[in-house]
Amino acid sequence: MGRLRVAFVAPSLRILGGQAVQADRLLNAWQNDPDVDAWLVPIDPLPPRPLRWASRVKYVRTAVNEIVYGRDLLRQLSRADIVHVFSASYTSFLLGPLPAIVIARALGRPVLLNYRSGEAPDHLARSRIARAAVARVAANVVPSRFLVEVFNRFGIEASIIPNLVDPDRFVFHERRPLRPRLLSTRNFEALYNVACTLRAFQIVQTRRPEATLTLVGAGREERRLRALAAALGLRQVTFAGRVEPDDIAGYYHANDIYVQTPRIDNMPTSVIEAFACGLPVVSTSVGGVPAILAHDVQGLLARDDNHRQIAAHVLRLLGDPSLAERLVHAAQASSRACTWPAVRALWLAAYRRVLRNSSSRQPSLAGIEDDAA
Repeated sequence: MGRLRVAFVAPSLRILGGQAVQADRLLNAWQNDPDVDAWLVPIDPLPPRPLRWASRVKYVRTAVNEIVYGRDLLRQLSRADIVHVFSASYTSFLLGPLPAIVIARALGRPVLLNYRSGEAPDHLARSRIARAAVARVAANVVPSRFLVEVFNRFGIEASIIPNLVDPDRFVFHERRPLRPRLLSTRNFEALYNVACTLRAFQIVQTRRPEATLTLVGAGREERRLRALAAALGLRQVTFAGRVEPDDIAGYYHANDIYVQTPRIDNMPTSVIEAFACGLPVVSTSVGGVPAILAHDVQGLLARDDNHRQIAAHVLRLLGDPSLAERLVHAAQASSRACTWPAVRALWLAAYRRVLRNSSSRQPSLAGIEDDAA
């Protein structure tokens, strides 16, 4: 058998987020591989800012026409052996993954759905068409045990392949001494609750006046977050803005403690990146985070939206260097499962399994229309 031809249907880096970053890393890793020939079929369905209703309707109609009937999509998928579809939830699922699934199946190409959203419990509970589509692809691959459990609740089988981190870029080094230089790399959207990080930092800065906080990200909440930082009287808070994936490692290396306070999450690549770089991690215990970070083993966990507990964990790390050292070494060890040699073997096995299974049967798409009715 020659090289497997795999079409990646995913957002491009024009829409900077977890899907785009992971797709880009995997594509770069597959370059010149003897077993897999992979290429990107970009699907960038989301508008850059909120639109009025009439504009939104026009945008959706235009996007669907481009995705469903676009000649390039048909041409790219028709030459693939496998269609590897990256998926988020809600409207994004309808505009990107769903049309790609339908077209791939119409062309007789097996679909491997790589679902990556921490909003899966609500999305699958609300959308019959999403449940039907996800249940009928050739294989579902997710990055965390959390999503496996969510899929199982809906009677859908899924396997785990973790997110990819490049150890040549995210290089481990110990912080001696550990400085109160805090970093967050979550976008400024409501589900990531960066406001909780700011409130925690106020407590930390009261105890450690020299403390700094760098916020890497962008989003609809930025104006509100800047106003909150001012209202809290915070000093030495840097809003770094959007940072390209090639440049993000520099922010990990320049700081000492990684903090995130999402209300919904899956398997955040940012946490694995912090593990690889040697930053102790403090996070809220939500979604899939506890599946990759056990409290007091690879990091410290706090209750959802509990800024006082987040601050207490940061201060505990600063006051106990031996604790921080123990956590970062355990975290680094766990991050090795996310390096290319380990991840490559899992993806190659998944692709080959999909081809074997698809040669014996192709589940009907009719059920999607039935369930959507």
